[in-house]
Amino acid sequence: MKYILASKSPRRKELLEQIGIKPVIMVSDADENIEETNPVEMVKKLSSIKASAVKEKIKENDEYVIIGADTIVCFNNEIMGKPSSKEEAYRMIKLIEGNVHSVFTGFTIIFSDGRSITDYVETKVFVYPMKESEIEDYISTNEPYDKAGAYGIQGLFGRYVEKIEGDYNNVVGLPVSRIMQYI
Repeated sequence: MKYILASKSPRRKELLEQIGIKPVIMVSDADENIEETNPVEMVKKLSSIKASAVKEKIKENDEYVIIGADTIVCFNNEIMGKPSSKEEAYRMIKLIEGNVHSVFTGFTIIFSDGRSITDYVETKVFVYPMKESEIEDYISTNEPYDKAGAYGIQGLFGRYVEKIEGDYNNVVGLPVSRIMQYI
């Protein structure tokens, strides 16, 4: 069986490799601008768009499984994607510090026999209060700028995470155990 990851995320690739799957990386070039504002529907729709776009690129008749995913951070109904500036990263960290927020990952699995499944996982993340200097130090690193919500739980920001309720791997970017229940 050939596993195709419809993502360029090194973290998603790493998570699959940790459970014994060596995915082929095929990045979707699909337009990801959608009007959806409900976080669950948004991540499910975006994961489906990514997986479907990759399916269109496949010319072979081999057996395969395509995995598309999208992760967002949501606090007080505000969806936080990847920050585009230091100011935006600061604002995001300032919102979540001392609070609890949700991380949603939607995933779509497309099988070579035509079946497909779309689902999502939500994990609650509790963040300790942070001093102003801690926020400034953190956003001065490169870590916040390629991650939804401006942080990576598996990196430097992990020191501020009090606890989580749910799947840790979901916060990293791919709920591999849930996905494997479908494969």
